[in-house]
Amino acid sequence: MSRRLMNLTLDTLADLPRPCRQCVFWELDPVAAKEAREVGDPGLEKEAWVSQALLEWGSCGKLAYVGVAPAGYVMYAPPGYLPGATAFPTAPVSADAVLLTTVHVVGPYHGRGLGRALVQAAARDLARRGIRAIEAFGDTRPGEPDDTGLTGGRCVTPADFFLAVGFKTVRHHPRFPRLRLEIRTVQSLRSDVEHALDSLLASVAGEALVRQDIRASARASLGT
Repeated sequence: MSRRLMNLTLDTLADLPRPCRQCVFWELDPVAAKEAREVGDPGLEKEAWVSQALLEWGSCGKLAYVGVAPAGYVMYAPPGYLPGATAFPTAPVSADAVLLTTVHVVGPYHGRGLGRALVQAAARDLARRGIRAIEAFGDTRPGEPDDTGLTGGRCVTPADFFLAVGFKTVRHHPRFPRLRLEIRTVQSLRSDVEHALDSLLASVAGEALVRQDIRASARASLGT
């Protein structure tokens, strides 16, 4: 079944998983987020945030689809757009980096490489815009309660995932380390893979030409 990636827009926002569509953990400061959950409309706040980010900064996420089904997403923005990040003990994010808040893959599509593909898509988008690095807060014990006043890992991507796709820890913490991915590293890896593939194809093509020359010589010898 085909896979495709699309930008997060006001039109595709509805395709986020339902809890995420209503979540403003990153988009509002902790006090405003709590107020939105208790007496406001967090879905409307989320939509307003996406609209502002698109108008002022540009693309702030990617969605992955398998066939027509939404299968996962990634979201990112400059730290100034994400006041919820200030609550982390390993804040602030470096001045030259964009903050990747969430990588989420819907359960049935786990293990198919969609998370890695989403991170790479984000890196390509940001590279075109002159961004040097991506940073993220990881959770070393996702799902467990914590004593930091955060969410117990519900909105924080596991640190092990970030490490598996090339991030490095830049500020240690027993629960919420801050990790960093140099975008040039992603581009270099992609370039190396493409170069190796081109070399392999060229080698195969060269061997095919040699075989053609041998067959041609053999036919010529048989014809004399």
